[in-house]
This record gives sequence, C-alpha cells and structure tokens, in this order.
Amino acid sequence: MKVAFVGKGGSGKTTLAALFARHLAGEARPVLAVDADINQHLAVALGGPAHAATTATSLGEHLPAIKEYLRGDNPRIGSAAEMVKTTPPGRGSRLLRVVEENPIYAACVRDVGGVRMAVTGEFAAEDLGVSCYHSKVGAVELLLNHLLDGPGEYVVVDMTAGADSFASGLFTRFDRTFLVCEPTVRSLSVYRQYAGYARDYGVALSVIGNKVEDATDVEFLREHVGADLLGWLGRSAYVRRAERGTVGPLEELEEVNRAVLGRLTDAVDDTAQDWAAFTRLAHEFHRRNAEAWANDRAGVDLTAQIDPEFRMEAAAAVTATV
Repeated sequence: MKVAFVGKGGSGKTTLAALFARHLAGEARPVLAVDADINQHLAVALGGPAHAATTATSLGEHLPAIKEYLRGDNPRIGSAAEMVKTTPPGRGSRLLRVVEENPIYAACVRDVGGVRMAVTGEFAAEDLGVSCYHSKVGAVELLLNHLLDGPGEYVVVDMTAGADSFASGLFTRFDRTFLVCEPTVRSLSVYRQYAGYARDYGVALSVIGNKVEDATDVEFLREHVGADLLGWLGRSAYVRRAERGTVGPLEELEEVNRAVLGRLTDAVDDTAQDWAAFTRLAHEFHRRNAEAWANDRAGVDLTAQIDPEFRMEAAAAVTATV
C-alpha cells in the first residue's frame, strides 16, 4: 500500500511519517520509506545521523540507471532517455516489489533507524535558477508507477509541503494520503486546497491533527474537516526530544499518541487498492505531460508509450500467487 504524508510546512508531516514507518517496521511489516521533501529531514526523524540524507546515494542522481532498469524490454520505449517522470509501465517493463533484490534498491536504499529508506536528493546549488524540485521527485513518481505492492506491504512517502505535488500526477499514486493539520487557519487552508483537488481524482484522504493542546483544538479541527479527521496527536515530550536529536525507542512515545499510529495502520489496511484507477490516471497524466512539454523535449510522441493492453491489476494478481 502506497501512503503519502502531506501538510503545511512545519505541521509535523515528517515527524508523523517517521513515526508511522517506525511503527510498521517495529511490527515486522515490509516497509520502504521515501523522503520526497525538498527539505531532506526524514532520515534524521527516523533516528539517523544529521548527515544521513547527504551521504546516501539519492534516487535523483541514479535516475538514468533507474530508467534503464524499469524500461526492461518494453518495445514502446525506444530508449531510457525517452522516459520521463510519468512514463507508465507496459508489457516488457520491469516492475518492483516493496522488498526484493534489484539494482535500484542496492544503490539507493539504506537502513536508517531500522527502516529501509531512500531519498530523492537535496536541492543543490547547481540547481538554483535552472531546474525545479520536480526534477528530483520524478524518480519517485517513476518508482511508484512501476511498484507492485499489496496488502500488508507499505511504501511511506514524506511529500513536499503544501499542495506542491499537484504540479504532476504524483498525488494520484497513493492508496491513502494522510494530511497532517495543526489547529490553525493556515494549516486548514492547505487542507482545503489539497482536499479540493484530491477529491476530483478519488484520492483517499484522512486528516491527522497535530500539536493538539486541548478539547477546543479537537473541536476546531472537527468543525472544519468533519469526517476526514481520523485522529490527532497531542503535544509530546518524546517528539520534542526527537526534534532536539534524541530519538528514543518508540515504546517511549506516549501511549495515547502511539494509539494514533495503530489507527493510521488500520485506515491503510482498510483501504481498497484500485489498480484500474491507478492505471487510468497514470495514462491520463502521462498524456498531459507529453502534450504539454515532454514530446518537445524528447523529439518523439511519448503518448505512444501508453500500452492500452497492460493492466497493473493483472500483474499484481500474478505476483500475489507467486
């Protein structure tokens, strides 16, 4: 199951993503965490050293090799150079599992705080004025497009702040999206923007309140997000210590806050994977990107990469029986 954590900058989405990934790993569930935020802090939140994100081989710098591997022998893709972030899989493409041995994971996935993790890569000085961060997260979108994950398997992605992911089809790649929301007007504005766009595409969205002080904060959130409110975390001495660099065992997290992590897990497990919609939206956004900019850049019609006979649900069904 593919899970995204989104929200206003400073709302605590990275903290929640890390806690959730550690919770899953602590229950021996297959999990892969991905830091897709322009501010690469997930590794530290997982308990890694301050330099963990900068010393890891990033997905962004490994992008040519990622494209070559995923392309496989798909006859619709003339070369890896013709692959863009939205290129969908087709017959002959290589598909990924959450846990397996492959050259992408060997190069880019490392254990951080007991969690398997990959990073997109930081926004470097050479990127200033010449590229946007979507050139980094394009590797994440490609991976998610080619990922065969099933119930009981989890990919946890810490996304960029705000509604920035709507600049591509990345927001449609998740089975469940958790929007971390403080009980503030500014945080709610991000929720409204995200919810408005997401519901047009059937995105399963839940709100997790954070930094909740008292019952009035809960009522404030309920008033504005209604049934989307799945749970909330109160102020936490454990989280405060972690933000100062001391990430203790998860058992030290306050019991009431740990219970919320279980609620998140239940929500993900209760979410039905809609592979048909996943494939349809992959084709839709690839067509949009091809016509908007990618065809001109590649010099060929990239909509020809869409394989109308390929079905992710069929590949998932075959894989589940192996």
